[in-house]
Amino acid sequence: MTAGLGAPRDLAGKVAIVTGASRGVGAAIAVALGAAGCKVVCAARATAANPLRLPGTVDATVEQIVAAGGEALAVPTNLAEEDDIVAMVARTVEHFGGVDLLVNNAAITFVGGLDIPRKRYDLIMNVNATAPLIAMREAAPHMARAGGGSIVNVSSAAALIPVEGLMAYGMSKLALEHLTLDAARELHAQGTNVNCFRIDVPVASEGFLANAPGADHDTWEPCSVAAEGVVWMLRRPVAYTGRRESMHALRGREGIMASQARTPSPHDPPLDLFDGLYHSSGNDAFVDG
Repeated sequence: MTAGLGAPRDLAGKVAIVTGASRGVGAAIAVALGAAGCKVVCAARATAANPLRLPGTVDATVEQIVAAGGEALAVPTNLAEEDDIVAMVARTVEHFGGVDLLVNNAAITFVGGLDIPRKRYDLIMNVNATAPLIAMREAAPHMARAGGGSIVNVSSAAALIPVEGLMAYGMSKLALEHLTLDAARELHAQGTNVNCFRIDVPVASEGFLANAPGADHDTWEPCSVAAEGVVWMLRRPVAYTGRRESMHALRGREGIMASQARTPSPHDPPLDLFDGLYHSSGNDAFVDG
């Protein structure tokens, strides 16, 4: 339990950036933060003017937040481009006056092992690991000026389990977890905590449902359940930092994220990096972004 670390943060009025907020867990996090009283910047490539193959746009997420009485801004952002990330933070500060919260949720993947094309490998690493580093670098000074902030990086079970076909994705998520630890140490003195939320419970995002419409989703949770966990982490005081939390373990320890699946998953995910020869399928990775 974390009760002894101090009082939770009040998120009302805080300025939050959520990457990958056009669909899935990212959109659910943005909506949940809007409901908590945050001013939310929704960042992703997909916009109403430039939709992608999968459903969802940042404009639709903003509309949902505003319709519920919240305040939000859509900022089209290509997380593979450093200039776009710098502009994302600058636009946030210009519009809302600062940055208090950052959720690095955006992620991509391509299937491949040792033969993965270098261009695809670089793109995965740029979006999943390098973009969070740049976003934290740009947002941290604004958080410091406000007396501190809170950052959550969204990881996956693929960080700990080798999943066939998702080698580069798993590498990027493990790198993100290590980045979390280093950033937590570096930013603690300024009053900013940095933590990692690892999705190791099945979560059915719009992207997954679009790609696997015939799959059995009885044990899969809606994105709002994962979003609840991320918002819980953002509320933690600065003493709660450098944590790499398993969604599964956090649910059991803190009594949050009650299951909404038709059949609760019997899955018991590993909490440490796997050693040895592991045979798995993509269903073990819970890819989202």
